[in-house]
Amino acid sequence: MTTYQAKNLLVTGGAGFIGTNFVYYWLAQYPDAKVVVLDALTYAGNQANLNPLNDNPNYIFSHGNILDQALVENLLRQYEINTVVHFAAESHVDRSIYRPDAFFKSNIDGTHSLLKAAKKVWMDEGHLPTNHRFHHVSTDEVYGTLSDTDPAFTELTAYAPTSPYAASKACSDHIVRSYQHTYGLQISISNCSNNYGPWQYPEKLIPLTISNLKASKAIPIYGDGLQIRDWLYVDDHNRGIELILNQGRAGETYNLGGNNEQTNISLVRLLCAAMDEAFPNNAPHERHITYVNDRPGHDRRYAVDTTKVTQELAYQPQETYESGIQKTLEWYLSMMGKWQINASLFGQH
Repeated sequence: MTTYQAKNLLVTGGAGFIGTNFVYYWLAQYPDAKVVVLDALTYAGNQANLNPLNDNPNYIFSHGNILDQALVENLLRQYEINTVVHFAAESHVDRSIYRPDAFFKSNIDGTHSLLKAAKKVWMDEGHLPTNHRFHHVSTDEVYGTLSDTDPAFTELTAYAPTSPYAASKACSDHIVRSYQHTYGLQISISNCSNNYGPWQYPEKLIPLTISNLKASKAIPIYGDGLQIRDWLYVDDHNRGIELILNQGRAGETYNLGGNNEQTNISLVRLLCAAMDEAFPNNAPHERHITYVNDRPGHDRRYAVDTTKVTQELAYQPQETYESGIQKTLEWYLSMMGKWQINASLFGQH
C-alpha cells in the first residue's frame, strides 16, 4: 500500500464551503499538522468561518489570490509546505453561464499559477524533489451528463463538459496531469459529486431551500425538478481526500461520491418535510415550491462510480442521506442570524 505523509498543508480556498470543512476536519484528525489557508475572500469566501481557529498556532491565514505566484512561492518556502490541497475555484454553474470569464481566469489560470509555484519551489529549487503532493479537487461535471439508464461515470469516462464551469475544471484537470507527466510533479485528483453540509454559500440548492423556507419565500425549481445528482456529505468528501493523500497513488484520479442519487424535487420535498417537523405552525412548507424555466444546458444526471477508491483505499461514506440532511438542516437553523456572509446575493439561485 502506498503511504505518504502530509506534514504542512497549503489549503487554497480554505475559507469557502468545502475548504472550511476540510480545515476543521484536518486539524481535528492531525492536531500537530500545520495548515496554511490561502483565500482571496471573494463573495463565497469568509474568513470568519475559521475564527474559532485563531488561537491555534498551527493555523495560519493568508489573504491572497492563487494567481499571485510569488505569494504562493513564499508561502511554500516560509511554512515548509509539502502538500497543496487545491479547493479554490469559481464553482456555481449558473454564474458561469452568464459570467464565464471569471471561471476561466480562476479555475484555469489560477490552477496553472499554483502548479508553476509548486514546481519552482519543490523541484527547480530542490526543496522537496520527491516528497511532495499537489492534490487537485475537481468535479464530476467534467464528464458531462448521463441519461437515467446510463452507467455512472468512472475514472476512464471521456471528458465531455457542457457548461463553462465544467469546461474550466476539465481544463484544469488536464493541466494538473500534464505537470506530472512532463515535469514529474507528484499530483493526485479527486472528482467529487454534489457536496452538501455546513458553511455552504446560500446560492446552492440545499442552503437556499432552507433559508427560503425559514423566511416563507418561494423555492425555485428548474424545469420539472427531475434532474438527478449524487449527494455527498462534505466530511465524507474530506475523508476521501484524506485517504487519497495518505494512501493513494501519485498521478491517479479517484471519483468520490455519496452513492446517493436523488432528484432535485425529491431533495426539496425532504427538506420541506423536515421543516414541517421543526416548524409545524408554518406547515406545509411544500406550498413554497415554485417551478421556473430551466436554465440553459442543464445537465440531466450526474453519478460517479466509486469502485476504484473503494477497492484501493477502502473508502465508504459514513453519513446516510437522511442523517446528513438532518445534520445540515440543524446546522443552518442554528446559525441563522449568526453566520456572517455577504448578504447581497443571499437567496439568489
